[in-house]
Amino acid sequence: MARVRGVNVAHQFYPDRDTLMRGLAELVADQLRAALATKHRATLAVPGGTTPGPFLEALSEADLNWPEVTVMLTDERVVPELSPRSNTRLIRETLMRNRAAGANLLHFHALGSGIEPILAAIRGRVATALPIDVLVLGMGADMHTASLFPGAPELAAALAEDAPDIVAVHPPDQPEARLTLSAAVLRGAGVIHVLIAGADKLAALDTALEAGPVAEAPIRAALTAPCPVTIHYAA
Repeated sequence: MARVRGVNVAHQFYPDRDTLMRGLAELVADQLRAALATKHRATLAVPGGTTPGPFLEALSEADLNWPEVTVMLTDERVVPELSPRSNTRLIRETLMRNRAAGANLLHFHALGSGIEPILAAIRGRVATALPIDVLVLGMGADMHTASLFPGAPELAAALAEDAPDIVAVHPPDQPEARLTLSAAVLRGAGVIHVLIAGADKLAALDTALEAGPVAEAPIRAALTAPCPVTIHYAA
C-alpha cells in the first residue's frame, strides 16, 4: 500500500505485460458482473492509446451480459472517427468485438463543426450513463490522465468540483483539441484501475504519489478519489 495525501492506493505488480492485461481484464469483468447483479446495468470507462489495446482485446472475450453494459472513453481527440488517432476507432477494433460486440458504445463524436456544438450533443448522452461503475485509466510520463494535461489552458476548469461532465481542452503540445471526462466524473467512479507499463511510467507514478498540486500531476485527481484505486504495473 502507498499513501497519497491520506488515501490508500493498492499496487498490483505483474511478471509481464500479457499477464497484466489478462489479469486486469478478468478483474474488470468480475466487477462489471457485480454491478449488473446489483442494478442490471453497468458503465465502463476505458482509455485510448496503444498500451491498453491488449487489455481491451482480452476483455472483449469476457462472458457477461454485454447488452446491459455502456462503454465510454475517458477522452477523445477531436478528429474524424475513422482517423488513425481516434480513440473511438481503437475501441471499435479492440473491445467492441467478440462477446463484447453487443455492448453499447457511447462515443464522443457528433455531427457539425466547432467544439461547443459537439459538446452540446454529447453531454446529455454522458450524463445518462453516469456514474461510472468501473473506470480504467492510463497515465502519461507527464502524469496526465484522460486528457487532463499539465499546462492545458482549461485544466483548472476541468479539475474544478463543479466542472461539467465533459470538457474540451487544448493541450499545448498536442496537435488537436481533446474532449475529456472531468476530474469530478473520474473521482465519482465506483472503482478505479490505473494501467501503466514501462520504467518511465513507474518513475512518473512515484512522483505523482508524493503530495503536491493536482495541476502539476493530474493523475493525483484519480489517486485521491474516495473509491478503491489500484495501480496495475508491468515492466
